[in-house]
Amino acid sequence: MTETNKIVNVAARLSVMAKQRPDEIAIAEPLNYGPDGKRKYKTITFAELDRDSDIIAAGLNDLGAGPGTRLALLVRPSIDFISLVFALFKSGVTTILIDPGMGRRNTIRCLSEAQPDGFVAIPAAHVIRTVCRRMFPKAKINVTVGRKLFWGGTTLAAIRRREWNGPVLHPTAGDDPAAIIFTTGSTGPPKGVLYRHINFDTQVEEIRDRFDIKPGEIDVPGFPMFGLFNCAMGVTAVLPEMDSSHPSSVDPKKFVEAILDWKATQTFASPAVFRKIGPYCKRYGIKLPTMRRVLSAGAPVPVPVVEAMRDAIHPEGDIFTPYGATEALPVAMISGREIIEETAERTKQGEGVCVGSRFSAITWKVIRITDEPIETIEQIEELPQGEIGELIVQGPQVTWEYCTRVESNALGKIKDGDQIWHRMGDVGYFDTKGRFWICGRKAHRLETEHETMFTLPCEAIFNEHPNVFRSALVGIGPKGKQRPVLIVEPDRESDPHIMTKQKRLIEELAEIASAHKLTKPIETFLVHPSFPVDIRHNAKIFREKLTVWAEKRL
Repeated sequence: MTETNKIVNVAARLSVMAKQRPDEIAIAEPLNYGPDGKRKYKTITFAELDRDSDIIAAGLNDLGAGPGTRLALLVRPSIDFISLVFALFKSGVTTILIDPGMGRRNTIRCLSEAQPDGFVAIPAAHVIRTVCRRMFPKAKINVTVGRKLFWGGTTLAAIRRREWNGPVLHPTAGDDPAAIIFTTGSTGPPKGVLYRHINFDTQVEEIRDRFDIKPGEIDVPGFPMFGLFNCAMGVTAVLPEMDSSHPSSVDPKKFVEAILDWKATQTFASPAVFRKIGPYCKRYGIKLPTMRRVLSAGAPVPVPVVEAMRDAIHPEGDIFTPYGATEALPVAMISGREIIEETAERTKQGEGVCVGSRFSAITWKVIRITDEPIETIEQIEELPQGEIGELIVQGPQVTWEYCTRVESNALGKIKDGDQIWHRMGDVGYFDTKGRFWICGRKAHRLETEHETMFTLPCEAIFNEHPNVFRSALVGIGPKGKQRPVLIVEPDRESDPHIMTKQKRLIEELAEIASAHKLTKPIETFLVHPSFPVDIRHNAKIFREKLTVWAEKRL
């Protein structure tokens, strides 16, 4: 629990930066190209952003929004988006954040489950709200970001016409609700995670301190919420021109353009983004001389991508992979240098993927794997170093509960006095240096008649084949009698005609399987043209969908 007399709110950090760096640019938003062929940008300073979010917060309060109110925010990445998030935090509102990449049906269902008291959204979202109004009976406070038509409420432009009457900051405590953010649904239906102000505030501190981020730096964030963290740290956020809901569709030329235009020192994005940027820079001999810190989260970053990005940035720079989940972030981190020099070869041999050492505020344990609920910490069996088990974590950046699909709390949370441990859903082990090596998702492990098989160690062995882009190990049949099936997505860049050579590829995969102890039980191989992946990072493989696909072919 946090001190009740202390205000804990990321928005308070913006106000500090507005006083310290009032005239420096907080956000740059891309516009069209000018007559000279150069990109134009719309900008806002820290002082302007702080004042704008004050005005919006006061307007929201006058509309009746405040503590205990839930408002859904559906706005594209922009200056408006970041200012609105700060305003919502300042007003005391609980913000419902939806990843638009999850699709219309999932979006409507998640919003309905969260029961918003209103919407702060673009016109298209208000159309859906109006058409589906029976699903949102409490949505009475509605703000249109853009042109308002027939659906009532007010507009962001109207709120901004108010006079500034001084700072606005509801005295939130660390335990107070701040936001509801939904999981990607990669291992089940998306769940609403309740974030409290202490969670966000700790995230900012942990990221800032671990990476030694200084005010005055410039970041190109490929994930909208990181723009919020940047402003709280006094870092300029240059928003790239990209569809953040589909990071794999990024145009590397435009992303690199933003880095070079602003002499950015840092960038944060999905591995799917850097899969394009690294090869692009290598192909055209492009260097990013001011870039010293590349952060990539959501899935392990392939070694070739690590090498390509390290080659493109400042010689003293590096690429880092923070590890965590929607419910707990950040948990651990590993650098590209560490991957190349210490862990990559072990990963190739089937030892798992090292995600590095924990962040300072995190406590973690590896416990005996079970699919049953664990009510209290006294019921766990902690495993020794080197033994594969389930990872659980605790710390101020770890959320306490799901506020939709609340039945998931029994399987996802463990009570420890007045503290809560989160079950990460990942299996792996600690090495002699205290680093965690992930071996896959607990839900994805295979239980055959003779043994338990874990996905990542086996897949890494097959991923070394020159014509394999990625692989997925799935189990066909009931637990305890599962048949292991290895599915591969071919690398079309290595061989554009690889799909016509499936028979030979499968023969070569079978040879690899028979030569390694971990993979010997695998006797069935399938080739899939393009794996289904998660909505947020376009990097995590939807193995559940692949399992259904494989069952139809066997």
